[in-house]
Amino acid sequence: MHLQTLLMTLLAAPVTPAPATAPAPKAAVQAPAQQAAAPAAAPKAPEKKAMTPEVKDLVERMQAFYEKTQDFSSDFKQDYKYKALRRTQSSSGTVIYKKPGLMRWEYEKPSKRTFVLAGEKVYAHDPEAQTLSVGRIDTSQLSASVTFLFGKGRLADEFTITKGECKDCKGTLLVLDPAKTEPRFRQVRLEVDPKTAQVLKSTVVDPDGSENAIAFLNLKTNVGIDEARFKINPPEGTRIDDLSKMMPK
Repeated sequence: MHLQTLLMTLLAAPVTPAPATAPAPKAAVQAPAQQAAAPAAAPKAPEKKAMTPEVKDLVERMQAFYEKTQDFSSDFKQDYKYKALRRTQSSSGTVIYKKPGLMRWEYEKPSKRTFVLAGEKVYAHDPEAQTLSVGRIDTSQLSASVTFLFGKGRLADEFTITKGECKDCKGTLLVLDPAKTEPRFRQVRLEVDPKTAQVLKSTVVDPDGSENAIAFLNLKTNVGIDEARFKINPPEGTRIDDLSKMMPK
């Protein structure tokens, strides 16, 4: 599910159609002797350092901002830089959020797609393919890099946070390095408005070095978004694939 990956890594997966079949991972075709070898030691996570007073103040104000935010709407622009392919895929659309745990992403370009998170259910609607996929996600396992937007996760508990240098940033750049070994992503960078403490842009660095950047534009908070906007009513003829029943709870 694209949305599951998207949420697990703070929008770390580009919204593109998944291939019908995927090649077997290299680890699955290793020789028996290689499989029997002792596993390599996991890389040691960097030692967690204390935040500077400036960074601590901004992080605390940012956390407080999202804790008091009941809903928000925003335009977004997403640029996913594939490191191996040396190309960038750009997308754009709108996003709305409402507590507790309702989120809807409407992709307009390069093609129309809708992704909705409603509790532990996730929905992916592809109008061109006339399909609606339904899955499930354990929101308790989401990183604080996602849940702080919901007013829950504590960034300072999971990351070493430092101020980064950025000439092109519209706000203060915060660099978040996982305090523990994190297989889902290497680093998170947040551009934060120093006055409002809103996140203007988030960038997730994948384990392979690819970067997924999402800029939030025209952000509006506490506007009274109706819960009905998080429901998907696909047109007649849409094939519905309910994968949630096959997923372990």
